[in-house]
Order: sequence, then C-alpha cells, then structure tokens
Amino acid sequence: MSTLRVTAEELTVHEHPNADALELAQVGLYRAVVAKGAYRTGEFALYVPEQAVLPAALVDELGLTGRLAGGNADRVKAVRLRGELSQGLVCRPRALADTDLARAAEEGTDFAGLLGITKWAPPVPATMSGDAEPAPDLMPWTDIENLRRHPQAFEPGEPVVLTEKVHGTACLFTYVVEGGRCLVSSKGFGAKGLALREDERNVYWRAVRGHGVPAVAAALAARLGATRIGIFGEVYGAGVQDLAYGVGPRTADTPPGYAVFDVSAEIDGQLCWLDPAEALEPGELPTVPRLYEGPYALDRVLELASGRETVSGRGLHLREGVVIRAAAERYSPVLGGRAVAKAVSPAYLTRRNGTEYE
Repeated sequence: MSTLRVTAEELTVHEHPNADALELAQVGLYRAVVAKGAYRTGEFALYVPEQAVLPAALVDELGLTGRLAGGNADRVKAVRLRGELSQGLVCRPRALADTDLARAAEEGTDFAGLLGITKWAPPVPATMSGDAEPAPDLMPWTDIENLRRHPQAFEPGEPVVLTEKVHGTACLFTYVVEGGRCLVSSKGFGAKGLALREDERNVYWRAVRGHGVPAVAAALAARLGATRIGIFGEVYGAGVQDLAYGVGPRTADTPPGYAVFDVSAEIDGQLCWLDPAEALEPGELPTVPRLYEGPYALDRVLELASGRETVSGRGLHLREGVVIRAAAERYSPVLGGRAVAKAVSPAYLTRRNGTEYE
C-alpha cells in the first residue's frame, strides 16, 4: 500500500460525461466524483486517498453515512459512479474552515492526524502471521507510491522498466553472511523491524524454503562480496489472495507461488538496489514478468496497467497493475526516495470480493 497522507491540493474540474449534477475533480491523475458547482478549477481542497478510514463524525459531516466501504462503512475505496472511476474523496471539512489551503498545499501539510483519519489495515490470516522477534539486520523495504498521485515522478523519454504487479503478499527475506542467518518477514511486520520465527505453517517461510531462496542469497552474496542480501518476492496462489494465477491450494509438498520483484545488497557498508534480472542467474529464482523496457510514456504505462495477467502464461484473470522503475537506479525528489512507482488497473480496484492481505 501507498503511504497515507491527507493533503490540500489544487483542483482541475472536468464535466462528468454521464451526469448533469456531477463533475470530476482531478488531483494528480486521480479523479473524484463531486457535486456539480462544489469546486472550480484552481481552487484548493483536501484530498483523502483510497484506504483511508474516516471517523464517524467526519463521515456524517460529509454526507457519506452508509456510502463508504468496510464493515463500519468508513473506508474510502475506488468506485464507479455513473460510469466514471472515482478514486478518493475531495472535501473541505469544517475543521479546516480557517485554514489557508493554498499555503498548506505549498507546504505539504498532512491533515490526517488532525482529522482523525487513519490508514486501513487489512486483517492478517493466521498463515501470514506468527511469532515475531526484533530483527535489526532485516534489509529495509518501503511502500511503493502510486503514479496517479505523483505523475511527475518520471521524465518523458526517461529509460524505465515495467514489471507486472502481482497480487499476493510481499515476502521480505534477508540473508546475513555472518553466521549464515536467514530472516523472513512481511511488509506489516517488517515495517515494525520484526521478523517471523520459522514455522512450517507460515506462508512466507514455506515460500522461502520451497523455492530455495537461502541458497540463492548465499551464492549472490559470494558473487558480490556482500555482507547482507535482501530478496523481496511476492507470494501468491490459492488461499493467499483472491487472484491465484492458476496456483492451486498449498500442500505439504507444494510451496505457494513465488516471484522476485526486487533485490538489495549491502556492500562495503552501502545499500545497493539491484535489478533481479541482472543480479540473479537464469533460473535461480522465478521473477515477476517484465512487460516493457524503453522510454517512459504515461499513456504506455496506463495501457499496460490494465488487461490480463501474464504470471500464469494463460491470462486467467485481470491484471493488478504494473510497477515502474527507472532503468538506472536513482533518487526521486518527487517521491522522496527511490524512483519506483505503481499504476493500478481500474478493473482491479473495482472488482468484487477482493482481498488485500499483507
């Protein structure tokens, strides 16, 4: 998931093609359906992104009682309204009536705390949880931000690589050369600096052991002269998420699906990010499908974000989206970190009975 920030944004307002009483307020590349005449192009308002959970009082104030997602009808989710995709909420809460929103936008003020807005945390199935312990040697991982919120993250024509975003659960694996230690975590536990103790029932450990990740990491460390190796992969299949890519239920002899999407190494005390296709030997580990390499073009990215998945090789269901990264690893001042972003398929966002475990 992306980082939750509730910020003031300058709006561009468009006509709604299918509703006289509605309009579309654009923030970045996101568009949210709003009442006609509520906002004008150039005005500032608050943008509340998807996966935000609103306090009951704010839900009531915005006239959204019973209209949001989740068991408490308080979670922002992408929906189609009169045929148009609406992502996030555009609003001006009473609590900010005396706030200079233009200045707040310039300063990047985050109003989530003030308004009591929190980030939705999906439930964690037992197979993705377990006993955890502090792991200071765990290689770091950060959330990937959405390109629609940060459309200036890449320059037109800049060399980029697009890989398929696989709908599973991220497995964070660290190999520490000293002592040959293996650390396994998830995004949720990893964000707290925790690793999961080995357990044959745990889906992450089953994937790591079943696909021979420790041996590959040890070999990679030897090739690079690294003191630590991070291998980040998506674990998928039946029982993991609602999109299974043709991988059936796990058995004692069958590990879940697994595909590496990122690799890092600590060399001479420096953290280096590596392209899995270049760092790994052919056939060492499965990797996420590579869909495109070439000059960056927004239209091309959005086109490839939709369609059928290629993980199974059979196009069994819709594609979640794509991950875009600079072909040459670099820092992005727009993202405040690595030049990596995601673009998600509208069909994926609005599918029914989807799961988002992590």
